[in-house]
Amino acid sequence: MNSDAEAAYEALIQFLYRAPVALIQLQQEGAIEMMNPMASQLLMPLAPHGDLTNLFSVLGPYADDLQRLCAGFAASHGVICEGRRFNIPAPQPRAGAPTVLSLGLLKVDDGRLMAVLADVTQEVAREQRQLASRLASAARVDGLTQLPNRAGALALLQRIGQRPRHAADDAGALLFINLDRFRHINDSYGNEAGDQMMVLVAERLRSTLRASGRSPGDDTVGEVAARVGGDEFVVLLDRLAAPAVAERIAARLLDRLSKPYQLGGHELACSFSMGIVLVDAGMGDADADDLLRDAAIAMTVAKSDGGDRYVVFHQAMRDQAIQRGGLAADLRNAVERGELFTVYQPVVGLQADGQIDRAAGVEALVRWRHPLRGLVGPVEFIGVAEECGLISAIGEQVLAVACADFVGWQRQLGARAPRLLAVNLSRAQLAQPGLCDRVSAILAATGMSAERLQLEITETLAAQGKDIQQQLLGLKALGIKLALDDFGTGYSSLSSLHLLPVDTVKIDRSFVSAADTSRHHEVLIEATVKVARSLGMSTVAEGIETVAQAAVVCRQGCDKGQGYLYSRPLESAALLAWLTAPEPVRTP
Repeated sequence: MNSDAEAAYEALIQFLYRAPVALIQLQQEGAIEMMNPMASQLLMPLAPHGDLTNLFSVLGPYADDLQRLCAGFAASHGVICEGRRFNIPAPQPRAGAPTVLSLGLLKVDDGRLMAVLADVTQEVAREQRQLASRLASAARVDGLTQLPNRAGALALLQRIGQRPRHAADDAGALLFINLDRFRHINDSYGNEAGDQMMVLVAERLRSTLRASGRSPGDDTVGEVAARVGGDEFVVLLDRLAAPAVAERIAARLLDRLSKPYQLGGHELACSFSMGIVLVDAGMGDADADDLLRDAAIAMTVAKSDGGDRYVVFHQAMRDQAIQRGGLAADLRNAVERGELFTVYQPVVGLQADGQIDRAAGVEALVRWRHPLRGLVGPVEFIGVAEECGLISAIGEQVLAVACADFVGWQRQLGARAPRLLAVNLSRAQLAQPGLCDRVSAILAATGMSAERLQLEITETLAAQGKDIQQQLLGLKALGIKLALDDFGTGYSSLSSLHLLPVDTVKIDRSFVSAADTSRHHEVLIEATVKVARSLGMSTVAEGIETVAQAAVVCRQGCDKGQGYLYSRPLESAALLAWLTAPEPVRTP
């Protein structure tokens, strides 16, 4: 060994010897192969009879799931856990012994692990003292995550909002964070798993935020996370050098929070939406409730833009939220006054010779003719209807009108009438008891044949719990067909398609729109068609707007198509004219 190598080796040995944390190399089953002096110092008081041969045995009384956690980590290498804290119960064997340890486990390869163990007793004590000084009582602490709760967050936020600010480099901010599609975790894995997820998010926030670094007598907040709702968190920031710093912190948090989570043997990739409200010298005494409301509004905008992003609040958002509240009141009146009406978009049969079958079916869609605003699109009011509990009433109204119209077309057009009526089914409708009875009553009242009706649900709904599955099976027992809408955008996959009680798969427009320019999207369409066909399901390509797109979905064997290439949604009279038009649309 040359002198440079000897020096490097000696430096490494000195590092291991003097490192203030425990460094341990162990086998997959926990057998310790090597450790530094700090590891012996921390582990010896915990080891029965001084036996340090197996780390899992030593730490078993304090963290009995470590071996199971390591065995269930399927990746060839990577972080198994980080910052895992556990308490060492009193009484202590000696004064100054650690009471809280923090463990990190890293899988090096299929046979070896590395563990990092640190005494965080003083750090935890310091955190607890800081938390105690910020919160008036235990009533301001969230019992699940041990973060400040809504009341605690409001108290801290009030301090941020009212503290005098006299310079541009003295800003504060509030970040409102919401987990995208949290309902899916609860529905798929249970409420207990949802609670565990909240704990993991809280730990991730706590470990990502920096300490405040306050000087004695400084009454600023620093960087603090709080849980203010079921899956809602806030981060409070103070003493920022510039408002733009809040956006950099937000980007850092989103990146950190979006890393996969280990939950009950599953690896979950999650995204988050975040709203930011800035507090600067120009705001005067800002009210905490107002700041929290504005941050939540900005978060909602981020979520409506697709999630996995942050949005900075501005006044126009509040105005839009107020307008949205007015829209909800108007919508209640609209249902009573009959301002909502139904339009129908044709669903055509795709034939090998390029011809289309105009009578294949129609999809019923709701529109709103507002007395002052004019025509209001579904994008503007469906979300409002869901929020204010009107979506079920609207859904049943659309179903009743559409069934009556469909029966009328049958009488008027005979063989040229549509053979199938598709109507969307909302989450709220599926969650209500008695849905099958109400649908059956509508069929009886209108004279509609159950086998001519197709109810459409999203992937997320189709994959939910037993109650939803029972509702779907009850609808199928009536003879109604079920379709999986917007396939490719939710949580299902081709491998689980056979588990869903559906007859038709509707391929989302995002795949169809790129099919003529992206081989990848064309292959996905091809695979979906083949799997659906093997399961006895039919397919519909949504959002066809060009001849080139139509050619691709025809070539890949889609049974039906829907989109502006064939027709926009039409009112009943215009639909009848379209159905009886002499020249059919041809797909090359």
